[in-house]
Amino acid sequence: MSLRINDTVPNFTAETDQGTITFHDWIGDSWAILFSHPKDFTPVCTTEFSAVAQLAEEWAKRNTKVIGVSVDGVEDHKKWKNDIESYGGAKAGFPIIADEGLDVSKQFDMLPAEAYLPDGRTPADSATVRSVFIIGPDKQLKLSMTYPMTVGRNFAEILRALDGLQMSTKGVATPANWELGQDVIIPPSVSNEDATAKFGEFETIFPYLRKTKAPS
Repeated sequence: MSLRINDTVPNFTAETDQGTITFHDWIGDSWAILFSHPKDFTPVCTTEFSAVAQLAEEWAKRNTKVIGVSVDGVEDHKKWKNDIESYGGAKAGFPIIADEGLDVSKQFDMLPAEAYLPDGRTPADSATVRSVFIIGPDKQLKLSMTYPMTVGRNFAEILRALDGLQMSTKGVATPANWELGQDVIIPPSVSNEDATAKFGEFETIFPYLRKTKAPS
């Protein structure tokens, strides 16, 4: 069964380069982003981890913890971080899960239950471990996206999506290409009377599409 939006994400205990974690306890009252990689010391993944490290202050502003997953061991993770930090010029302060047994990858449906890592494996053997999961403080999945190995993830878009998800907790939705500071959408389930009471002025474009200033 695949993991769907609003499902409670798996709670697992795993080793990381920063020690043992239990996932739900590690999330605590924060938002969380889990981003996965098929192997350490791979080119695209190194640039991605560096991008995440460079955004440390942005994650903190949004009360969001980030954690990586790779199907190599703790010692490889520690060595790889030297390359990550050298490339990006920023400290990689987030933990990386050592998913050598593929338990996390399988629980998040990135690999089939029967998957295993053969001797002399290459990144192609775990190519589908290339996903991003945004998780709310309620431990529910809010968004997921999966990329092939040849396309680097756009973490500016992931940050934008996180902003949209956090804005949606205020009872609104966000239009295409929305960014912080722009108008938001009033859900059709909210009557005009209730919209006025809650949001004040709003623009009616169609009966089902009304925009208003983003709530603070």
